[in-house]
Amino acid sequence: MTSPSDAAPLQIRGAAIRRGDRELWQGLDLDVAPGELVAVLGPSGSGKTTLLRAILGLQQLSAGSITALGQPVRGHGNRRIGYLPQARPLPAETSMRGRDLVSLGIDGHRFGLPFPRRGDRARTDELIDAVGARAFADKPVGILSGGEQQRLRVGQALAGSPRLLLCDEPLTSLDLANQQAVVGLIDAHRRTGAGVLLVTHDVNPVLEIVDRILYIANGQFTLGTPQEVLTTEVLSELYGAPVYVLEAGGRLVVIGAPDAEQTAHHHDDHEGDDA
Repeated sequence: MTSPSDAAPLQIRGAAIRRGDRELWQGLDLDVAPGELVAVLGPSGSGKTTLLRAILGLQQLSAGSITALGQPVRGHGNRRIGYLPQARPLPAETSMRGRDLVSLGIDGHRFGLPFPRRGDRARTDELIDAVGARAFADKPVGILSGGEQQRLRVGQALAGSPRLLLCDEPLTSLDLANQQAVVGLIDAHRRTGAGVLLVTHDVNPVLEIVDRILYIANGQFTLGTPQEVLTTEVLSELYGAPVYVLEAGGRLVVIGAPDAEQTAHHHDDHEGDDA
């Protein structure tokens, strides 16, 4: 008999998403196992962010089903799922302290004013220490660097010790050192037995910790290990056009794909772009 801790945190069966008369993808079957990290790649507009929204219950499937943490996904957000958004800087005038941002992951779901409960501050301090944010936790978040803000967002996402963590371009705009720091925090949580689904435009920063890749393009998808998916032959078939996977300077670079985001160049995969 499978215990709850052994069950797949995420199960997707026959899923399809249609936007107007356009089918983003269909027939998607995916299980994310405890302790597994699946990276989601593909050009802008392929439906990567939409997939995360469907798992959160914010986007309706046109077919199929999603089970998250043992429960069918409903038409509302799920507080039991950790969510780490893109690393977009908060406005400079934002006066909220760093610890307040983290604490929203603990008490932000309450109705009315989020009066602290016994143990909330201790949990906030624990999360702040876990993401290495002690030195700037009491500063206004608006004056913090993008990397410091993203560390705090990681703390917020991990507040409920989620068994499923969804990451939507969490490394965007971060320098190499902060990318490595955030990747290390995600990997550490994955090692506690959480399943992780991570959308990214550049797989290189997370390549060493990725178990499988879901690559969506041209209304189709392929799923497998990085060695199985990131090949010239597989991506050329997926795109229906010549695509080349090269290794340069220890990085994988995809050349010839219709959307240039598949190279190592910077690209913001905005919600409006990734339908």
